[in-house]
Amino acid sequence: MHKGWFSLVAGIALSIAGVTRAADCPDWSPARARQELAALHDRLDGWNHAYRVEGQSPVSDAVYDQAMQRLAAWRRCFPAQAPAPLAHLADASGRIRSPVAQTGLAKLPDAAAVGAWMHAHGDRDLWVQPKADGVAVTLLYVDGQLRQASSRGDGLHGSDWTALAQRIDAIPKRLPHAPARVVLQGELYWRLPSHVQADDGGANARSAVAGALARDTLDADSAAQIGLFVWDWPSGPADMPSRLAGLAAMGLADSVAYTRPVATLDDVKQWREQWYRHAMPFAADGTVLRQGHRPPAATWQAAPPDWAVAWKYPAASALAEVRAVDFTVGRSGRITPVLELEPVQLDDHRVQRVSVGSLKRWQQLDIRPGDQVEVVLAGLTIPRLQSVAWRTQRRAPVTPPDPRAHGPLSCWQATPGCEQQFRARLVWLGGRQGLQLEGLGADTWQALIDAGLVHRLLDWMSLTPERLATVPGLGAGRAAALAQTFADARDRPFARWLQALGVPSGVAAGLPDWAALSARGASDWQVLAGIGAGRANQLVAFFACPEVRAQAARLHAAGVQGF
Repeated sequence: MHKGWFSLVAGIALSIAGVTRAADCPDWSPARARQELAALHDRLDGWNHAYRVEGQSPVSDAVYDQAMQRLAAWRRCFPAQAPAPLAHLADASGRIRSPVAQTGLAKLPDAAAVGAWMHAHGDRDLWVQPKADGVAVTLLYVDGQLRQASSRGDGLHGSDWTALAQRIDAIPKRLPHAPARVVLQGELYWRLPSHVQADDGGANARSAVAGALARDTLDADSAAQIGLFVWDWPSGPADMPSRLAGLAAMGLADSVAYTRPVATLDDVKQWREQWYRHAMPFAADGTVLRQGHRPPAATWQAAPPDWAVAWKYPAASALAEVRAVDFTVGRSGRITPVLELEPVQLDDHRVQRVSVGSLKRWQQLDIRPGDQVEVVLAGLTIPRLQSVAWRTQRRAPVTPPDPRAHGPLSCWQATPGCEQQFRARLVWLGGRQGLQLEGLGADTWQALIDAGLVHRLLDWMSLTPERLATVPGLGAGRAAALAQTFADARDRPFARWLQALGVPSGVAAGLPDWAALSARGASDWQVLAGIGAGRANQLVAFFACPEVRAQAARLHAAGVQGF
């Protein structure tokens, strides 16, 4: 059965590799491939150095893992141009042999794959655990005394953490009621009382532990923050219930509390949701499924086994390739760069676009098509650009709109270069901040512009049902309703018309008409509560603007109250 499962996985892997080579490999020349692989290799090497030497994590664990996968994929695409392999994270100090190999875990992508794995194992003797988000450790006890603590390293050799382990209270220095030789494998985690993974995310927990262990000395406060979750007893009894009973007798109660039998996929989903959405003492980035009976520990290898797999939680951060850089211009002339991305999945969100925030930030980051960026969910709902993970070595030219051509008083007509800002003015005018015109959004305004019916800000006021019906997709009934909406807008209060035109905030309802307001100087505005020198100057400029005056004259001619 296990051999059949391996054959299935191997077949899928070969199929995917073939598809990757044919469809997903970048269309690069050998020279370009060498450049790009070297750049990613150097970035990963820098992240590794920061992680293991400086105790810092420049990117999230999820993004690091994705970058490693990207490098592996590119190496398969361009083996002749691939740089030397990266040094392992844990190889910074010492290389002691682990008493039992650290196998690692294969990661299954979804519930269907988990169900298939369970079925391949007969749907029996299966157990689930939270996948604690920390750093792996192997502990060796002889005659009940702690003799060695080692990092995962390459699975066979790792760093000697024995001296550090002596300072960590969570690691037992002596095991009561223990056999003569005990090997434990587990996770050193950062204590996070009442941590809810679905709300709090990873909280950089793994980086905190790794950073503490990377320092020359482990201070008492950091040592107290480190906990231990033992997820396996390689040298223990053959069956899981006996192993759990033995771990409990040795005082390792968490191992029992967080190791649960499962018989169905629904059981797995229940525990997965429980640990994802309810308080836990540590961060967990997924769940682990184990078969209770497994081969003797002496046969384990430094490679993912077939008797244990991981099903990770949805990522709250992801690596995304930039397809294009677009720029939107808002009503006030603000230019906002927006990145078009190769679609990525963040939790239950498919992310294809993310705002850079401001033109200045885009210029500082210098993001171009082909760059790889880190995207996160702000508040677990809104995609946000976190950082530039690394840059493509071929810098495509990107020309943003000229900020000098856009401001609060520019683009009152649909002239070349003003398309976006003019449409934004119309959307504001008809929206809840302005005239509250029902059924009018950006698409309808754009249709009117494309049909040549709206070129200036108030052209819509004179449109008849017959002319509106000529717009593709409107139809006679919709055209009549739209014409009535436009006619009703004439009766909106003066204050609302001012807001629709985009008057700077600070003009309260109940003030005089347009003539009186436009005659005010800066000192006249400043006598009003809440209006300082800056806002007063903005108001004077607004009422003096020739384009604004032209709109006021048109509203006066149309008989709109206040003008």
